[in-house]
Amino acid sequence: MIKTKNASNELQAGDLRWHCCLEDIPYSSTAEASPCDDIIGQSRALKAIRTGLEIKSRGYNIFITGMVGTGRTTTIKQLLERLEKGEKSPDDLLFVNNFKYPDEPSLITLPAGEGKRFAGAMDKLILALKAEVPSLLKNPYYSERRDAIIEDQQKKQRTTIEEFEKKATEAGFSLIQVQMGLFTKPDLIPLIDGKSVPLNKLDLLANEKKITTEKAAELKASYESLSAEMESVFQKLKDIDEETRSLLDQWDRDSITPLIKDAVADVRSAFSYSEVDAYLAEVEQSLTGKIELFKSLKKEDKPVKETEDFLEYRVNIFVDNSDQKGPPVIMETNPTYVNLFGSIEYSYALGGIGMTDFTKIKAGSFIKANGGYLVINAIDALVEPGVWTTLKRSLRNQEFEIQNYLQLYLFSASRMKPESIKCDVKVVMIGDAYIYSLLFEMDEDFKKIFKIKAEFDSAMPRTMEAMADFARFTSKIINEDNLLPMDKTGMGGLVEYASRVAGKQDKLSTRFHIIADVIREASFWAGRKGRKEISREDVDKAIKERFERVSLIEDKIQEMIEDGTIMIDTQGAVIGQVNGLSVYDMGQFMFGKPTRITARTAMGRAGVINIEREADLSGRTHNKGVLILAGYLRGKYAKDKPFALSASLAFEQSYGGVDGDSATVAEVCAIVSSLSDLPVRQDLAVTGSLNQKGEVQPIGGVNEKIEGFFEVCRAKGLTGTQGVVIPVKNVKNLMLGQEVVKAVEEGKFHIYPVETIDEALELLIGVEAGRLLENGNYEEGTINYLVDAELKRLAKSWKEFAGEQEKPGDPSS
Repeated sequence: MIKTKNASNELQAGDLRWHCCLEDIPYSSTAEASPCDDIIGQSRALKAIRTGLEIKSRGYNIFITGMVGTGRTTTIKQLLERLEKGEKSPDDLLFVNNFKYPDEPSLITLPAGEGKRFAGAMDKLILALKAEVPSLLKNPYYSERRDAIIEDQQKKQRTTIEEFEKKATEAGFSLIQVQMGLFTKPDLIPLIDGKSVPLNKLDLLANEKKITTEKAAELKASYESLSAEMESVFQKLKDIDEETRSLLDQWDRDSITPLIKDAVADVRSAFSYSEVDAYLAEVEQSLTGKIELFKSLKKEDKPVKETEDFLEYRVNIFVDNSDQKGPPVIMETNPTYVNLFGSIEYSYALGGIGMTDFTKIKAGSFIKANGGYLVINAIDALVEPGVWTTLKRSLRNQEFEIQNYLQLYLFSASRMKPESIKCDVKVVMIGDAYIYSLLFEMDEDFKKIFKIKAEFDSAMPRTMEAMADFARFTSKIINEDNLLPMDKTGMGGLVEYASRVAGKQDKLSTRFHIIADVIREASFWAGRKGRKEISREDVDKAIKERFERVSLIEDKIQEMIEDGTIMIDTQGAVIGQVNGLSVYDMGQFMFGKPTRITARTAMGRAGVINIEREADLSGRTHNKGVLILAGYLRGKYAKDKPFALSASLAFEQSYGGVDGDSATVAEVCAIVSSLSDLPVRQDLAVTGSLNQKGEVQPIGGVNEKIEGFFEVCRAKGLTGTQGVVIPVKNVKNLMLGQEVVKAVEEGKFHIYPVETIDEALELLIGVEAGRLLENGNYEEGTINYLVDAELKRLAKSWKEFAGEQEKPGDPSS
């Protein structure tokens, strides 16, 4: 058996962490650094956002993606605040009564500031008429003319009645009023010898010879004739009454209409806009038809009194831009349907019936941002009922129709459909990449209305300029929160932590909300120590405390490993057993711990059995990794023979599910150990992803995995041989804790980078992997030789077994 030599590619302490050179920081303290107001490390996103803001064409709205804390909201807010304020302010939007169709209020658009002035002018118009018209009605000239009209008409009535009474008297009749219940009725009664005689008594008088029969007949005939004429006379009197009312109405119009026209003309002359002119024409026509409304006002009525009778002449200032300087910028933090798109409010009568009118139409953020910019959170807009549908329809058509929110879901007695509004709103949505991809794939309208995507990176190159920007950013947070200044050592520790968060030695994290929290907490701990400046010690203390606050689960797992509940060996060697490394993502932080991976092999045709998958505890990525390692094994060892292998893989004591492919190197080592009957070192843990060619690929969470195994080894006792095998591609990601670095420096812990599975096997098993010779066999005594020999034996045994099963007379054949 060929033993390997000691690994020559072991990493040295200097490879495990990037240490900030304090000379690269241009400030001895943040007190010297000017606070940073610029956006750091997001040049690509800034370029995309500026493009979207400057292109005014339809559909060039902006969707910003990126991790929380990368400055998405702060960036767009700063960019919008810095927009050129010299641009024209958007127009005021007013809703007024539609006199022809009251349930369809009309829209009037006026330059900024003119809306409030016009609404005031209309209020003054009504108030003036409410004061002037009653005064006119008390004017002697008005009263005298009105009395003259009445007198002339009454004279006509008297003349008509007198002429009829004269004719009736000549015919021997008198005009009387007969009571008919509650009313009186004019009637004729004959006069005989100057006395009134009822008509029905004429025949009695004729029988008594008091009048002749001829006289009675004559009176009856005259009564019939005069009665018919009387009806005509009284109809004429009614016509005169109607004429009187018409003349009085005409007099009212002739006397009051000039007041109305003059008042409207004053408003018209002050607002030379076509929309206002058309509306005032309707107002004038309506007011002249409602003179009785003014006549009903009493002298003691206060002119300022608001009555429902004059509500239709008021102006609803829907959007007032009188104080707006340049395009509006609205950050809507609560984009409910009503907050975003406004509403039509209701008042309720005693019977519970909701009533509304055009004065109750209220604007939302979307239309208030017309001509400017609206910033909303994507997930908030998507989960609110009705918001996304209305938003994309308005952006697609560039036209907004306000709807009553209640009509979308509940019964409403009143219908109100205001005139639509032409809208020009630049919408900026902030969300993550998943939401963007989902909308892009599932909603055809999305790609038409959000043509600009701005991606915020979670890391930026670690340059001299970037480190200076970090110092200035630190100065900004310190000034804003009134914290202690930070010295150069503290800034160095902060930059190193930013590199750790970024996950690369040559990168710095742009998740500034995490960095800002560390600055605040470091200032707190420095204050507790009575220091006047934040030092490296305070920064390290803040970072440690941040993790200890949320590390209960990590501590519990560590405790179970130490007391043997979770079985992990850190010494010795075992066949078919490997220490794999897992990462637990708890949201606020991640930590790594070793996991025992075991493999058992036997003759069969099942291939590699993923026990986690069979138990529904394996994720898709892990399933893929197992299939890849099976492909690697077949490609390497089964080119000249059948792959008569059944191998089972298991993550021991794993009950919550497994995902990811970072355990495939460990799984292959476990299978190879089982096949070759060579034990695997338990003082080494391994992580890495494998491809079908046997190359070890980089994985995530490498720092947490190494530190997790180190903590277990330290708890059980460092022997000086323990360590971790990692992909060589992950060396640039190393930003290990100082304790690990110190242990490596002292030779108590080791980290080995590998490029191929054979290198990992040699480290874990301590035997050379072995090259493939020209004769198709591997070097004798090597790992690959033993595996190949075992697979040949399994193939031969399977062939013999299968042959026996197929013998004639065999019940199973």
